[in-house]
Amino acid sequence: MATADHLKNLIKAYINHDDERFKTVVLQIAAYEAKHGHEVFARELKQYSDKIGGAKSNNILRLNTQNPMFFMTVPSEKLSDLVVSDEIQDRIKRILNEFKNRNKLQKFGLSNRRKILIEGKPGTGKTFTASVIASELNLPLYSIQLDKVVTKFMGETSAKLRQIFDAIASSTGVYFFDEFDAIGADRNLDNEVGEARRVLNSFLQFLEQDTSESIIIAATNNTKLLDHALFRRFDDVLHYSMPSKDEVRRLFELKILPFDKEFRVSAELVNKASTLNHAEIIRVCDDVIKISILENSQISEERLLNLIEERLVAYSFKEA
Repeated sequence: MATADHLKNLIKAYINHDDERFKTVVLQIAAYEAKHGHEVFARELKQYSDKIGGAKSNNILRLNTQNPMFFMTVPSEKLSDLVVSDEIQDRIKRILNEFKNRNKLQKFGLSNRRKILIEGKPGTGKTFTASVIASELNLPLYSIQLDKVVTKFMGETSAKLRQIFDAIASSTGVYFFDEFDAIGADRNLDNEVGEARRVLNSFLQFLEQDTSESIIIAATNNTKLLDHALFRRFDDVLHYSMPSKDEVRRLFELKILPFDKEFRVSAELVNKASTLNHAEIIRVCDDVIKISILENSQISEERLLNLIEERLVAYSFKEA
């Protein structure tokens, strides 16, 4: 059931007539319950939260499903589901540990890691990492829809960014900026215009001034496009890479063994899949499991190899 902190935060929100904060805590409890296997109860809480309206102040952005700048979810993924290098695992554990012990750190004048930049090729687990962090901390995940934030009208994007950071301050959660180079592009690039520079300057200012308890995660496929001033504004920078052979094996085992405990991952299968990213390998596993279910047959290595070949052929056409 809900933790003592959850109950205290609910009472505080009620006393302060802060519907938005109350809703956030309800979602935190829903995430906590889903993580502990109480999925029916978690869904009920989510349905109740949808009926909670109004923010504490009219100048605070409401975080609901009708706002196009946010997409809110209550993830249930676990850290053990994230297949990355040991170094990345340890650094994520450090982020989680510091958040859980942030009050202890504050007594010594220190703050926990809250502003994280993740860089890596598509499909290497950046978005999944945001879900894992939200789930492990029992927080809702707010994905910022940058195409709804960045506009062609002068000053409008900066105003929307201010609304987002007001929301970050008022409603604790994990806030995920995907394809972050849409905002964080290098101000020195030849094709940058004055408005783009002002947008980036606004973001840098908001990020530096932010002292909330929320976690801010920005992800990009290409750090070369990012302005160097960004890096010192983030508490941690995680570099994601294509899966190693060991990670490829672990991905197959993670996805297939729960469905077929007798399946063994061969060296040939690992070598064949070694050029695919994490997301593609997971799709291959999902495809072979669906085939097995629909045909009422066992999972075979031959079928997996054929599905991998399909992916590789598709890539060869793309590169041609």
